[in-house]
Amino acid sequence: QVQLVESGGGLVQPGGSLRLSCAASALTISRYDMGWFRQAPGKEREFVSASAWNTDYTGYADSAKGRFTISRDNAKNTVYLQMNNLKPEDTAVYYCAAGARRPAAPLSAAQSKYGYWGQGTQVTVSS
Repeated sequence: QVQLVESGGGLVQPGGSLRLSCAASALTISRYDMGWFRQAPGKEREFVSASAWNTDYTGYADSAKGRFTISRDNAKNTVYLQMNNLKPEDTAVYYCAAGARRPAAPLSAAQSKYGYWGQGTQVTVSS
């Protein structure tokens, strides 16, 4: 069955960087939009970033713009989230997700548009 496995989380000081990875199996990411979402303690899960399957288009939450970069390596069937200048408010469990989308439809930040989810990786930003 489809598996999305996140890795790369951990404890980092404010201002530091982390690169999250999401390796997919039984799913070809080149045919799916790939997204990153996060859930902080006591909060709802929220959109962070997404990468379109059929264009170079990427989208970011305002909180991620200028600091986070999503990328994908279709040959490795893996998507990444490079996170720089991390802040304590970035502390959360980060989830990778894959969503099918018709070519003419817009890239979505809505969780309902992503049908496959990983188990998440913890990111803690603290001094």
